[in-house]
Amino acid sequence: MRKAILALLVLIVLGALGFWALTSPQAYAVIRGDEATAWEAAVAQGRQPDLENGRSLFYAGGCISCHATPNQDDKLRLGGGYPLNSPFGTFYVPNISPHRQDGIGAWSTADFIRAMREGISPDGRHYYPAFPYTSYQRMPAEDLADLFAFMMTLPAVEGRAPAHDLPFPYNIRRGVGVWKLAFLDGQVFVADPTKPASWKRGAYLVNGPGHCAECHSERNAAGAIIEERRFAGGPDPEGRGVVPNITPHPTGIGGWSAGELKTLLKTGETPLFDTVGGPMGSVVANTAQLSDADRRAMAEYILSLPPREGFKAAE
Repeated sequence: MRKAILALLVLIVLGALGFWALTSPQAYAVIRGDEATAWEAAVAQGRQPDLENGRSLFYAGGCISCHATPNQDDKLRLGGGYPLNSPFGTFYVPNISPHRQDGIGAWSTADFIRAMREGISPDGRHYYPAFPYTSYQRMPAEDLADLFAFMMTLPAVEGRAPAHDLPFPYNIRRGVGVWKLAFLDGQVFVADPTKPASWKRGAYLVNGPGHCAECHSERNAAGAIIEERRFAGGPDPEGRGVVPNITPHPTGIGGWSAGELKTLLKTGETPLFDTVGGPMGSVVANTAQLSDADRRAMAEYILSLPPREGFKAAE
């Protein structure tokens, strides 16, 4: 009996050690490859950031939509604090302004790249995937460096967001390491070489900085996108109904032209002379800041997606 109890205790200890090792942010960086560390050498060689590219990526990413301080008019004040309700609890969006204590003003470029591509904070903690690094991981280091440089030109905002309000077991942040090993592949976007340049640009903007699939897809019980349901719509994660299907299926945007979709991304107007509202209205406020060429590229790519029947809520 003693031997059985001792063996059980050994198994428990080994299991705990294995969990601790597998969920370590440092272990994840080693397994997936830490591009931020490699990028430090490029920064040291004096590469100058492209602020105009950074600005385009900032608006493509819709950073304002979540991170702008609530209840104030200047949407470039990224003090955070917005509550994101989800089936896993409430996440409070952080301050990503250049404030050195409360925001990300004390971060290095490598810190920012690591956060965006690996979901790891400068102090070595996992970020929850409510922060859509599953899409941002597609962005190359050069683009992330340009984005960070542009963000550092914005106003510094004092104040920190409240701590996340998550029930057990989701409040065990270390467990995110297991989720990453299952659902975060660490791959930078690679375009189909047979496609034209405009399609490649659209595919990158939609799948990388634009992170369109993060809202417009159905998710599994672990909160990861179901690949065969990507872009076909799904339940609103904040419980506000259903997010639309954006594939060219009759239950989605089938029959739309590239020009009509480009117009929606600029003005919010649909082919039926309606206007999008809610969270999509905020998205349009960002995509309206992009160039016509980028909006056209996004429309071209979206209309090339495999048609998929839209999500249907249970009766």
